[in-house]
Amino acid sequence: MASQDQPSQRTDSPEYLERKAFFDQLITVYGRKPVLEILQDQSLKIFRVHLADSNRSGGIIEEIKQLAKARNIEICLHSRAQLSRISRNSKQDQGAACDIHCPGYKPYQQALKDSALAATGRSIIALDGVTNPQNLGMIIRSVTASPCYGLLLPSKGTAEISPLVIKASAGTLFKGNILRCDSLLRALEDFKQQGYEICTLSSHQATPIAKFSPEAPIIFVLGNETEGVSREIAALSDHRVGIPMANGVESLNVAVTAALIAFRG
Repeated sequence: MASQDQPSQRTDSPEYLERKAFFDQLITVYGRKPVLEILQDQSLKIFRVHLADSNRSGGIIEEIKQLAKARNIEICLHSRAQLSRISRNSKQDQGAACDIHCPGYKPYQQALKDSALAATGRSIIALDGVTNPQNLGMIIRSVTASPCYGLLLPSKGTAEISPLVIKASAGTLFKGNILRCDSLLRALEDFKQQGYEICTLSSHQATPIAKFSPEAPIIFVLGNETEGVSREIAALSDHRVGIPMANGVESLNVAVTAALIAFRG
């Protein structure tokens, strides 16, 4: 979630565009313990710490303040209502949040501007309706560790980035490429125009994953944990691949499937 405190500037000025790109790469994390753990990780670049002005001093809040001051990180005090607009989760933010700068967290259009991306042949994994936070975190971990370029993640219809997702990702959320989009269908159409082909997972009339050798760069779309990919995405698909099952097993967890796809080569 990007911070909201961008000053008013001409929207076509280089300064504005540079600042907008920076704010587009911020992930806001909430909760006292998650914020404390993030501040303790020296490898992460923290832009700001946000605290409710009604927090009692002492305990974890005092530790957060001391760590932020030691790292020369700005601390912003807010009313509870203001903080809830920043965290977008007033019930669980516990009066604390922070903005982390993650260069790989960006709108998908930024990746499309890299004309050499498709030529590298690196695949992308996209999610269509994956709502379980633990699954999302584990998928992020697998994709970040794999040869894949990154994860295409819609802003609607999937689990939100939360402390549970961060925990399940083992902190890899801040290290890989996460390409944000409002509409997965629109993003996939744009990638197709750049030479990518779309592949969905299926158990019917599908090419076994071990025999799948695409010539074009591929985006693998993984669907909802129970319903699979949506009809509109399935209609856009160029290929269908499957993972052969033994011993009567019908399917795999979507996070396990993502790991197999990400490391398929």
